[in-house]
Amino acid sequence: MNETDTRLLQETPLLDHGNELIRTLIAERGWLALDDYNRIGAAYDFVRNEIAFGYNASDDIAASKVLSDGYGQCNTKATLLMALFRALGIACRLHGFTIHKSLQRGVVPESVYRIAPQDILHSWVEVLHGSRWINLEGFILDDRYLASLQTHCVKESGSICAFGAGTDNLQEPGTRWMGKDTYIQRTGINADLGVFSSPDEFYREHRQNISGLRELAYRYFIRHWMNRRVARIRAGKLPFLPAEPRKNTSAEKQAGSASVEFR
Repeated sequence: MNETDTRLLQETPLLDHGNELIRTLIAERGWLALDDYNRIGAAYDFVRNEIAFGYNASDDIAASKVLSDGYGQCNTKATLLMALFRALGIACRLHGFTIHKSLQRGVVPESVYRIAPQDILHSWVEVLHGSRWINLEGFILDDRYLASLQTHCVKESGSICAFGAGTDNLQEPGTRWMGKDTYIQRTGINADLGVFSSPDEFYREHRQNISGLRELAYRYFIRHWMNRRVARIRAGKLPFLPAEPRKNTSAEKQAGSASVEFR
């Protein structure tokens, strides 16, 4: 393994896979006894379903904190998944993006949505399996939450860009580990920020565009409000989405009440 590959297995402050919580989890699950394919699948399925979709205090928290919280969103779940992979000897890296805020419509309260940043920091994990890099994004929404969207959001085309989902095929988005790419927010992406060896490196270059009172409001109030909405959506109680003007990006074109029917 060359120097570049070695960096993709290193522990970092955010990828703290030497933490006792992470080491205990791996030992109790017996993941080190598995082959690489099943190690990837076990860690992926754990993060997808046993770490519920939800919003942590910030993007740049350590993997052990995400594990302790028991919930996360795209960026924080990615950090935990990467830490698990590296603890299992699986090389991985982070691919950074921004998504349009319309993807989070319905999760973000309407009064907040109007003043939310247009572009939201996003990432997925690229894992090295054999000689091929595989994109993993489908771990973001847990199965219970996704099943609620599949039951209550109906559109002939199958596309949706709201409630934390951005896919052209909501009924069969391909989120399960089968040795190939998985996605669940891909259609909301509007900018590619490149590949990074770790989330630490990513956040040194890119930060969500909120600060001061807005950041404090998010950390101590808004995210808890969003998490309560996530819980209601998971239980099948989806909020109404008022229509918004059509714009130019594919993400924006799919957003709004005209994109989603409720039953």
